[in-house]
Amino acid sequence: MQKIINSSRNKKGFTIIELLVVVAIIAVLTGIVLVNVTQYIGKSKNANIKGNMSTILTNAAVYYDDANPSTYVDFVLTASYTNPADAADAASGGTVTYSEIASAFCACSTMNTTSSEPAGSTFCVDTTGYKKVTVATCADRCVTADVGVCTDG
Repeated sequence: MQKIINSSRNKKGFTIIELLVVVAIIAVLTGIVLVNVTQYIGKSKNANIKGNMSTILTNAAVYYDDANPSTYVDFVLTASYTNPADAADAASGGTVTYSEIASAFCACSTMNTTSSEPAGSTFCVDTTGYKKVTVATCADRCVTADVGVCTDG
């Protein structure tokens, strides 16, 4: 006796609905990962900016101690400033703002917008050891009236 096989039961493969559900799940997971990765990239760039600006602060102190007489004048022309400033520029996509007088300096860079750093945030360092993020433009933070001092804008 020969068994009759139902041809619809033996078909192998996935239905179009099953495939659409899998594609939808993959799309949702990809969207979640993409948002998180973008935030992590922004945060790492901000950490890079802060690190390089702190390096500028340290290098300026060394330059001041080594200069005879002690001064910050022409510090911006040295590799001790240009190398970390260029790295901070690359991370922020902007330009490090710098002002100096013989006895003081101020350097400021724009931060990347992330969940922890709102739009327009800047990171400023100065002679006094000040290192802080605030929402103020670099032009407002390294003001010419108080050259060498970061203000909170």
